[in-house]
Amino acid sequence: MSFSIRDRVGLLQSVVFRVERRYVEGHGQHFDRDVVVHPGAVVILPVDDLGRVGLLRQWRATVNQMNWELPAGTCDVAAEAGLATAKRELLEELGVVSDDWTLLRTMQNSPGWTDQITTLFRADHVRHVGASPQGPEETFSEQHWFTAEQVRELLAQPVALDSTLVYALTVFLEGAH
Repeated sequence: MSFSIRDRVGLLQSVVFRVERRYVEGHGQHFDRDVVVHPGAVVILPVDDLGRVGLLRQWRATVNQMNWELPAGTCDVAAEAGLATAKRELLEELGVVSDDWTLLRTMQNSPGWTDQITTLFRADHVRHVGASPQGPEETFSEQHWFTAEQVRELLAQPVALDSTLVYALTVFLEGAH
């Protein structure tokens, strides 16, 4: 016998996600779990012709600090494919475009509390066309281009980093010479 969700009750609806209580049964037990239901997200590893990766330094209310991040965004436009979302977010946040895209990985963010799936794309040979930031955090974010050596230095710092960033930069370094 396996576990199964028997009922769902909405607890919160926000702009980006919702929270629902799921009533579960299985193995002779009944229990509930609160789950953040998310439409999914994309994150982009942008690499220019000099072999540098583009990062953002952006303030986040959740941790009340500036964070190092890759361009990313929520899959919040109806019927928009993940790659289209990635292209839109890369242009908005970093002001670059690419014709050379690779799907690297689809990841579960934290399956203990959210159903969010994040898709990681790599964009090579990016070229600058100008950013069009959306919202105050993006408007005041900083753009930086890191060499492989600078990426190694960032990853060696004893500070908490976004797990998606760590994974993507590790993939980047595996391909760096």
